[in-house]
Amino acid sequence: MKFEFKPSFERSIKFLSSADKQEIKDIATDLIDILSKDQPLHKGVGLKRLQGPFWEIRRGIRTRILLRWENDLVEFVLAGNHDDIRKFLKHL
Repeated sequence: MKFEFKPSFERSIKFLSSADKQEIKDIATDLIDILSKDQPLHKGVGLKRLQGPFWEIRRGIRTRILLRWENDLVEFVLAGNHDDIRKFLKHL
């Protein structure tokens, strides 16, 4: 499995607080760890397919990461809240 952080992801976290950046880093690290070990995914991970190759992982209500997952490549596309993710997907 390969992982890539897109420039859009980097832009989306650029102006977040240190605490929010750390939370996003923790979510991404946990997901990479699970997928790298080829562990089965369980509901508690917070991973949900949205449309096509796009997936969302979240922790709590506020913090979400949008992923594009195709074959063995997982691209971290955007970090934000529910509205940020919806807005991004609407413009595809």
